[in-house]
Amino acid sequence: MNNLTATTTNSIKKPEYQQHEEFQNRSRKLAEIRQHNVEPYPHKYTPTNTAENLHKEYDNAEIGHSEEAGAGTTKSVCVAGRLVLFRSMGKNAFAHIQDQTGRIQIMFNRDLTTVEGFKSESTGEDALTAYKFIEKKIDIGDIIGIEGNIFKTNKGEVTIFAKKLTLLSKTLLPLADKHAGLADKELRYRKRWLDLISNPEVAQQFRVRSQIIQSIRNYFSSHDYLEVETPILQSIYGGAEARPFKTLLNALDQEMFMRISLEIPLKKLIVGGMHRIYELGRVFRNEGIDRTHNPEFTMLEAYAAYWDYNDMMVFVEKLFEKLAIELYGTTKVPFQPTEESEVLYIDMKAPWTRLSMKESIKKYGNVDVETLSDAQIRKMLEDSGHCDVKKIKGLSRGLLIGALFEVLAEPHLIQPHHIIDHPIETTPLCKPHRDPKLRAEGLVERFESFIACREICNAYTELNDPEMQRQLLEQQAARKDAGDEEASPLDEEFIEAICQGMPPTGGIGIGIDRLLMILMNQHTIRDVLYFPWMKPQA
Repeated sequence: MNNLTATTTNSIKKPEYQQHEEFQNRSRKLAEIRQHNVEPYPHKYTPTNTAENLHKEYDNAEIGHSEEAGAGTTKSVCVAGRLVLFRSMGKNAFAHIQDQTGRIQIMFNRDLTTVEGFKSESTGEDALTAYKFIEKKIDIGDIIGIEGNIFKTNKGEVTIFAKKLTLLSKTLLPLADKHAGLADKELRYRKRWLDLISNPEVAQQFRVRSQIIQSIRNYFSSHDYLEVETPILQSIYGGAEARPFKTLLNALDQEMFMRISLEIPLKKLIVGGMHRIYELGRVFRNEGIDRTHNPEFTMLEAYAAYWDYNDMMVFVEKLFEKLAIELYGTTKVPFQPTEESEVLYIDMKAPWTRLSMKESIKKYGNVDVETLSDAQIRKMLEDSGHCDVKKIKGLSRGLLIGALFEVLAEPHLIQPHHIIDHPIETTPLCKPHRDPKLRAEGLVERFESFIACREICNAYTELNDPEMQRQLLEQQAARKDAGDEEASPLDEEFIEAICQGMPPTGGIGIGIDRLLMILMNQHTIRDVLYFPWMKPQA
């Protein structure tokens, strides 16, 4: 080690866990393992079986006893996994190893079990045999490979008679105690790897997440959609009302933004003639963190030329119906909004209830907004106690109606609803309503889908009029200049693309993590994210 390296290394503060007795004991064992010519971190190992397939094949089969396995007359198998239980019983020791599919029992034998690479350097009664090496140098949590023969114990448990143990990874830290160390959910979120090791049901939950996402991709592919990728770093952000994360592109000394939406570049591809496209990727919004919000989350946006929002409503209903059936064998999905509440059954069967925003306020809030002045709506919002009084004062009528919907109607949208025909002020990227009367009222062809009182989808008949698009985006840019941190800047390149001609288009955005919360019956977004954002520890 040269002087520079030594100085740098010595200046780094050692982590607190290195002072723990367990870490020091395992570090000592690691050195001793190497002294006995055992490689503690080999490059490769090839298991040919898993715990799951061994149980499936042999739980209900006659496979012989330990004597036959010791003699090598039963089937040879090879597994690998993490040691999670070990108990010595004299001539034999029993253990459980856990792989990605479950657990399987192992039996080590004093006379017949060997250790890959092990060479004893002493003789006599005190000699370190392979069996003693396993007892003294292998710890709970170590990752090992086992080659041996399958058998059943007298109690009928499928077990592997270990003929050879290969150490694959010597661990220097112990596993967390499942009942004490991992009772704290914050620790489980912060150190997800420990959560996955100690709670197999959590690992299964994330496998379900992957299955659902793959099913979504299959559905879009079956309808001739092409999956595309667009930039995460953008020089101008847009497509939603949200505060962005900022960064710096050093090569150009240019301020950049993490995308808040997938919309703008996807529409440019529609202009370019890619007429059915979708992207499933991460989106970043510098906003609040709570039970349904994380600073980065998974969004799906899809666009289809020559469709409108009615086509998208049918398309998304059938998608959700398909996912429910694949997951549960029925369209009814069990969902428990909180740990204390009763289980609800959300029926994803199409078609879903469709209500305009005004109709939903009238149905669930018993209020007809057509009979109310702006001042009366504002007063109702102020009296509700759910709105920022200062923010309400500056809202236009359309935004006031949107806020009233959130207070009076949204809490009642338990079963799937499409809330259609929103005020134009709620979005600058949507086409005005084709119905002259509704257009005159300032409504656009937009729907939001709600399930369990949560917005899951947002969809439009997309605006493709470049003159109107400029006008609405200029209004949004003016709001930004006036101090609205969630308004987006004017994107001249996007308007230029629309000037090249965008066909009639239907578009949709789906919050994948919120959808997963419902399909997987989870109370918080943190339970469907591998690594949710956590406040740094002091």
